[in-house]
Amino acid sequence: MVPSEALQYWGIVQLLLHFGWKWVGLIAINNEAGDNFLQVLEPIFSQRGICTAFTQRAKNRVPNLNVEAFFKEMWRNVPVFMKSNANAIVIYGEISTIIWLTCTLWLTATALPDYEIPAGKVWITTAQIDFTSNTYYRMFNIQPFCDGMFHGALSFAIHSSEHQGFTEFLHDLDPLQAKGDGFIRNFWEQAFSCSFPKLDSPTKSREPCTGEEELETIPAPSFEMDMTGQSYSIYNAVHAVAHALHLMYSSRLRHRPRGALSTLNIEPWQLHSLLRRFSFNNSCGDEIKFNEHGELAAGSDITNLITFENDSYVRVKVGRVDPLAPSGKEFTINKDRIKWHEELTRVPPLSVCNDQCQPGYSRKRKEGEKFCCYDCALCAEGMIADQEDMNFCIHCPEDQYANQDHDQCIPKMPNFLSFQEPLGITLTALTLFFTAITALVLGVFIKQRDTPIVKANNRSLTYLLLISLLLCFLCSLLFIGEPNKVSCLLRQTAFGIIFSMAISSVLSKTITVVVAFMASKPGNIFRKWVGTRLAHVIVLSCSFIQVNICALWLVTSPPFPDLDMFSVSEKISVICNEGSVTMFYSVLGYMGFLASVSFTVAFLARKLPDSFNEAKFITFSMLVFCSVWLSFVPTYLSTRGEAMVAVEIFSILASSAGLLGCIFSPKCYIIILRPELNKREQLMRKKC
Repeated sequence: MVPSEALQYWGIVQLLLHFGWKWVGLIAINNEAGDNFLQVLEPIFSQRGICTAFTQRAKNRVPNLNVEAFFKEMWRNVPVFMKSNANAIVIYGEISTIIWLTCTLWLTATALPDYEIPAGKVWITTAQIDFTSNTYYRMFNIQPFCDGMFHGALSFAIHSSEHQGFTEFLHDLDPLQAKGDGFIRNFWEQAFSCSFPKLDSPTKSREPCTGEEELETIPAPSFEMDMTGQSYSIYNAVHAVAHALHLMYSSRLRHRPRGALSTLNIEPWQLHSLLRRFSFNNSCGDEIKFNEHGELAAGSDITNLITFENDSYVRVKVGRVDPLAPSGKEFTINKDRIKWHEELTRVPPLSVCNDQCQPGYSRKRKEGEKFCCYDCALCAEGMIADQEDMNFCIHCPEDQYANQDHDQCIPKMPNFLSFQEPLGITLTALTLFFTAITALVLGVFIKQRDTPIVKANNRSLTYLLLISLLLCFLCSLLFIGEPNKVSCLLRQTAFGIIFSMAISSVLSKTITVVVAFMASKPGNIFRKWVGTRLAHVIVLSCSFIQVNICALWLVTSPPFPDLDMFSVSEKISVICNEGSVTMFYSVLGYMGFLASVSFTVAFLARKLPDSFNEAKFITFSMLVFCSVWLSFVPTYLSTRGEAMVAVEIFSILASSAGLLGCIFSPKCYIIILRPELNKREQLMRKKC
């Protein structure tokens, strides 16, 4: 007639999880029932992430005479539950378990004042424990101490409903009229400390019982006016047997011959199968029925124990465990109705092995400790913990990044090298400045096209080189601004072709110097190569190879606009995906090959005796060019986002400015500042 203990175990686990109590102490009676309690509950705790801070076995029989032995037992138990930092302690057993615990704490407080009594604990008791027994309390005179210690306790109790006639029944009890009921008289004498006169025994020293004493005046530890779970179970059991007998008698009377009046003999075992099959509603309106295991299909009440200074207490129902409730409603509790112990610094209290990890930190298991004991580790870059006590940090979505505290994800903003930001403005200004300088130099050379210094070393190659450098400066503007399909297609291909044309022009000018010197010797075979034809062939052939590489690139795997979510942690980089990295480095490699050949030829021809020899200047210009692009590769690979684009723009501007400055600044100096030297006679005299 009582619910299965398995339901009570499930309710204990739900209660602990509801309040987040993961570090729990267990006190169980030292008998077979206590063994079963621990064997069933501890594995469930592990499965649900709850750890046992300690497990203490209570004596199943409190010694009332051998106080010395009890005190020694208490001394061994003191460090167990008094030094533990577990604020939630589950007690399983009977009233003797509570008395054992109370006496232990009381004797500790009396004999060991240095120990702090753990009054601020939350005690969770099972339905088997009944507080309405004060025999041992009176013996040790510790009733007030017990009440104060268990104030705020949460107890599982057999479900009971309020019965309207029960209170009237108690009021109508008259021990003087119940002469044949020894139980009522014995209870009356113990409850009111009085005695009824007996003919066969002398008068006792206590006051005589009048029968007018009121049960309401008895403190709750001794007697409760409400129907307890145990009384409710007995009440239902009596009605269940009565209903079963009624059904059986009715069934047999229908099948008896008319006029037969012999007594019906019914054995107890004959009622058993009938009891398991039927259900009924009692006078409280509750349905009483049994499940397939023959157990009462009912739940448990969760009560809150509230004690008072007059050594009394009340039980307040604060929750319910009901297996017949709809899904998700099997466990209910009203936290607002719970009265916690006054010494608790936080309500509801924490019961954990260590402080909870704050947002931004995740649990890190301590070696050699239970899994509920852990350290707190800061989340790694790009990961967050947005709640307390998270087991693992989680990654932010691709379009978000972790804030500085690692407790929330922030949306990433699109990022690219813009014309409006300072870096973009600076690079644009440099581009326009060098473009203007190049255009000015080209204008000077066109205006002075008939002077010897302009006509030297193939005037058309000089114009082609200046135009190529002008376009090199301008192509850097393709790298600034938000990437789109057109700009991505033109960026690297235009840069590669134009630079190849410029380097081809430099190579052609260098080879022209060498051929001109070699042709000056009588009978040399290079005399037929002197002229513009060789220069044009070199420029066109070298540029044509780069054009073919770029065309193959655009056909097979062209560049396209893309989003880089990971390179820059706090931004979404809008980039041009090169499509084929192999083709990109093929363009750079071919350009480096031309630069190496041009540098080598110019270095070998730097000392040729010619007044119009540009090899020295070309050597310096190609040295600058190669230095810039050799440092470009590792720098480019180590940067991300807009910095990567800025590195390439700077390399374009620096290498183009190196070619422009090293090759044309000496000529511009003579043309503009020393025009008297820009004469054939002067140059021929210098040659001689």
